[in-house]
Amino acid sequence: MSTTFSEALTFECETGNYHTFCPISCVAWLYQKIEDSFFLVVGTKTCGYFLQNALGVMIFAEPRYAMAELEEGDISAQLNDYKELKRLCLQIKQDRNPSVIVWIGTCTTEIIKMDLEGMAPRLEAEIAIPIVVARANGLDYAFTQGEDTVLAAMAHRCPTIQSSTKKSLPNDIDSTNANSSTSLIVENGQGESRKVGNKVLLDSDTNTLLRPENSLVSNLLQRATNQNSPTGVGTASPSLNSRMDPLNAHPPLVLFGSLPSSVATQLTLELQRQGITVSGWLPSQRYTDLPSLGEGVYVCGVNPFLSRTATTLMRRRKCKLIGAPFPIGPDGTRCWIEKICSVFNILPKGLKERESSVWQGIEDYVALVRGKSVFFMGDNLLEVSLARFLVRCGMIVYEVGIPYMDKRFQAAELALLESTCREMNVPMPRIVEKPDNYHQVQRIRELQPDLAITGMAHANPLEARGISTKWSVEFTFAQIHGFTNARDILELVTRPLRRNESLEGLGWTSLVQSN
Repeated sequence: MSTTFSEALTFECETGNYHTFCPISCVAWLYQKIEDSFFLVVGTKTCGYFLQNALGVMIFAEPRYAMAELEEGDISAQLNDYKELKRLCLQIKQDRNPSVIVWIGTCTTEIIKMDLEGMAPRLEAEIAIPIVVARANGLDYAFTQGEDTVLAAMAHRCPTIQSSTKKSLPNDIDSTNANSSTSLIVENGQGESRKVGNKVLLDSDTNTLLRPENSLVSNLLQRATNQNSPTGVGTASPSLNSRMDPLNAHPPLVLFGSLPSSVATQLTLELQRQGITVSGWLPSQRYTDLPSLGEGVYVCGVNPFLSRTATTLMRRRKCKLIGAPFPIGPDGTRCWIEKICSVFNILPKGLKERESSVWQGIEDYVALVRGKSVFFMGDNLLEVSLARFLVRCGMIVYEVGIPYMDKRFQAAELALLESTCREMNVPMPRIVEKPDNYHQVQRIRELQPDLAITGMAHANPLEARGISTKWSVEFTFAQIHGFTNARDILELVTRPLRRNESLEGLGWTSLVQSN
């Protein structure tokens, strides 16, 4: 006789300490993603030691970040911060010549109230390099929120696309009459303008012609060139233009979240299979290719820790947010694509078959975790998405600890977790915000889960007590998004389980437990 679990998700808050990395660690993956950037962390020697030791093992090439160390003289306001930062930025320009310099403000800059936002525009004008200020300091809840702060700051630097059409919803757009209903005006610094298509594009910072590298802008300009050309043929083929121009079928779509270029390409291609063109990514691979934002532009996130960026895109840049589950695991990726398709009134094709084939391909890993239990202590804000995926794999999730929960931004993910638990007929996990680690360790000792996903600080103590662990930070740096990377998630999850099976075969497990 089967038991039916129908209770809803329960949320608790223990107001415990945050045992996570410092958010300045975001430079470890952001400088690799934004290839023409340079990150300058403004902090004390402690910040430099952290970057050198904690991130040194993750660097396989010469990094594009540095420390601007604050000495005792700086803290007592006896030195000129502006002159020192100018000297460092001029040296960076001479040595690296980046397209953008990102100042990462640490806790110390908050305490001594350094006016980084005030100094940046003045210095930017002097050295002729954009300077973006991000307060990615230890006052945040999780280290992944450093990326959230940087992307929110970069969102203000994106070009502006202003729509003159009154019809904004996808179902109100008549694709057949799109070119005749409205016009697109591209302005330059002399006040000249050109009509191109059916949107208004304007760079809000420089009031100059938008960069042709942007796929949306280049396609619009190319289409205008083809229309004005005597032969009707431009530099690109008409078939390519018609396929890449999103305005013929749906409004512009911008995805935000830092992913490896290969993973971003995979998600872009998955949407293209459904007839959806991605106008750009935030961040882009190059700072000079930032996407155009504004009214009529739809945005969708790929990571659950980007709530500040989502708020900035909606309130400051007037974009429309698509609230979808996050593309982690085959189930999450399918729901993510389906949600985007539903917003644009597009009927998804072949998604269920695509998801089914992925599940068949990872069945050997799923068999290892089916029926096992897992406990999330909370570290990187990916816990809800990973828990939902592991429930779909057949695992029982006792508790989901999370340093910070934005229920609005993760509403679709929480709903998918709840429906997944009902479909799999397993109990709903407890969701504990800001967990008290002492109480969590007590619950782990009582529940004896097969696996605990935790921060590095608690891994060894739990292992000494016979609990298999996995560092949660590994999921941050691994490729876990999209259909094709589901196997990598299970590779990380099953590694300690497979190790224990190997030790049991050698007789080591009983020896360790007895000691």
